[in-house]
Amino acid sequence: MTNLTGMRSIDRKERLLIPREPVPQQDPKERIENFFEVYEGYDAEAAVIEATRCLQCPEPQPCTLGCPVHNDIPRALWHIAQGDFFEAYRAFRQTTTLSEICGRVCPQEKLCQGVCVVGAHDEDPVFIGKLEAFVADYVRENGGINLVPDHPTGRTVAIVGSGPAGLHAAEILALHGHEVDVYEAWPKPGGLLIYGIPGFKLEKDKVDALIDRLEALGVRFICNTCINDDGQPSVSDLYEDYDAVMLAIGSGTPSTMGTEGEDLPGIWQSIDFLVATNLPLSDLPESAPIPFVEGKNVVVVGGGDTGTDCVRSAKRAHAATVTLSYRRTEAEMPGRAEDRKFAREEGILYEFLTQPIHFVAGADGRISEIKMRRMKLGEPDASGRRRPVPIEGSEFIMDADLVVLALGFWPDDKFTKKVEGLDTQKWGEIKVDPMTGMTSKVGIWAAGDAVNGADLVVTAMSSARRAAESMDMYLDALTEEYKQMGIGGPVVQRRSNSQKLM
Repeated sequence: MTNLTGMRSIDRKERLLIPREPVPQQDPKERIENFFEVYEGYDAEAAVIEATRCLQCPEPQPCTLGCPVHNDIPRALWHIAQGDFFEAYRAFRQTTTLSEICGRVCPQEKLCQGVCVVGAHDEDPVFIGKLEAFVADYVRENGGINLVPDHPTGRTVAIVGSGPAGLHAAEILALHGHEVDVYEAWPKPGGLLIYGIPGFKLEKDKVDALIDRLEALGVRFICNTCINDDGQPSVSDLYEDYDAVMLAIGSGTPSTMGTEGEDLPGIWQSIDFLVATNLPLSDLPESAPIPFVEGKNVVVVGGGDTGTDCVRSAKRAHAATVTLSYRRTEAEMPGRAEDRKFAREEGILYEFLTQPIHFVAGADGRISEIKMRRMKLGEPDASGRRRPVPIEGSEFIMDADLVVLALGFWPDDKFTKKVEGLDTQKWGEIKVDPMTGMTSKVGIWAAGDAVNGADLVVTAMSSARRAAESMDMYLDALTEEYKQMGIGGPVVQRRSNSQKLM
């Protein structure tokens, strides 16, 4: 990374005196009536002022080290401070193709912003995420940049899954000149970005524009195609038809509680609930169930980002009351504090140190109430968080017409078990070479949550990049003899232009 000095005429001490430039937001009373993003974004003048707060630290720069893909954040912010937004975007694109996504949904407060030196002097570090989103939006709205793929190689790639990992890998491989087909089980491409993240965090037009960009590079999206399902193509079919295959299937099997009454009508898994409340019917599978939320007392169980997404979606679907139940305290919640702040502003209630022990049906056979138990914190568990311990005799009843279980996700072991020769980890994650992303089956790679377990968009993107670059090397060297011998990407020297994202 290069440390750029001489930013404008303001020295570092003066920059520390510049207050954070606020980002306009929707008023809570207005935003609960729509699914538009809470943040309305910087304009050019505000972005320049905020970027000028960057101190241009000497290497190694903490913000770059704190980013899982090691974006050259100081360089990008230097260009923003000069008003050169296209060059700022190109600086981000050296390591990412998803700035419009990561700038919105990454927990920057735990990553790049969390280690920003400005934040050590001021409670407000540089608003890196909002600046990244700004430059991506600015470039898109002002004609974009000209992406020119390498000369066509004639090699073909199948990617299973069009979430963050699949999209990032598809763009890298297409820019290297390979023919890329992306298979998606949902009716629209985008995976998690369309069907898992609500519009108030990521408006769908940003993802649609990303898909358009990939299609302009020649990437084909084949939707409504659930690989390895009965009557659908299998991974073995793809292995025979393409030169290389990537599995970017995510981690979409919901966790369960094993609590009595958990299967009652009116109890929803989080992904089904989010899909049905956030998207028009035209974007849903024909068989997708639709919850009736208006006027209901909704209880969401789970303390992660998905749980917060569910309560805020229920509010926008005009539930009468919306409560989130979590078995630990707020200090132990893994989700973003900012989203909980927004949720409280929107009228969401919280019941901490509570756990359902029985879901109770009403006269119509549907969920009517929840028998809850209060908890206290004991000794730390393997995660380092204090373990919740039941308090005897603390049971109470909570009314609930609709319940959403947001308990986390696991990889789909039904999918992986259908792929002969594919090794998996203890909890079903696909086992890969950590340097290349290749699975135990030569010619098949995996990336994203299918490898990492449910994690961040940026970590999915990081593993996808490693895998895509390995695939590119493999395809460069591929001959039928190499494929039969079981050698390829891992033994080929990296090409000098292997990091082409521009």
